[in-house]
Amino acid sequence: MSTLCHVFNDAGIATVAIVSVRQQAEAIAPPRALFCDFPLGRPLGKPGDPSYQRRVLDAAFSVLEHTDGPVIADFPDVITDAADSPLACPLPPRHDPDAHPALDEARGLRPTWQRTRTANGSTQVGRVVEPDAIPDAIALFVAVADDGAHWKSVAWPGNDLMTTLMDIRLYYEEAALALTDHVPAARQADAWFYRSTEMGMLLRRFKEQVESQDPPFKGIAYLLPQHEQ
Repeated sequence: MSTLCHVFNDAGIATVAIVSVRQQAEAIAPPRALFCDFPLGRPLGKPGDPSYQRRVLDAAFSVLEHTDGPVIADFPDVITDAADSPLACPLPPRHDPDAHPALDEARGLRPTWQRTRTANGSTQVGRVVEPDAIPDAIALFVAVADDGAHWKSVAWPGNDLMTTLMDIRLYYEEAALALTDHVPAARQADAWFYRSTEMGMLLRRFKEQVESQDPPFKGIAYLLPQHEQ
């Protein structure tokens, strides 16, 4: 974003960036920036608090008054939270002991995912995998991680492994929202998915398997977030 600010500014369009990592902003030096010491992924601070978010935006727009950049202004508040602590989400009990644990888990989460879908009126799941097909998509990861199939031999939906994984992760995270009684802190749903679920454990085995396969999967570094490596 800071780089784009330079491009637009050079074209005569005034810009201001809201940044969460001050060192990066100092290195790229956008014409104008507002540093907000908030958890990553929450550039406007508090979710579900429009008045607070408006404060942040007002502070950002006020930086536009500076004409002698680069300038980095500081938002006065600091927000800390349990950013990387997994959510305390009770997973559904096993329903079919003969099914793979990750498949059984995903099927068991369907009612909770549906509650979030109904409450929100929409879902982010469905880029290449529809909600009803999530267990089938997980079965593809099982085929590689536990059954030894080569990742290239699998017919990934949309011919896109990473977008398939994104749909699965979003399905889990939307289900998690119905399993907790508060708005999660930054990355808590991510941490729950990667550390506490059968699908998260399956994904770690999947990564180990494809690391030894030839040709290698070029996106292997993105199978797990950096803080979960």
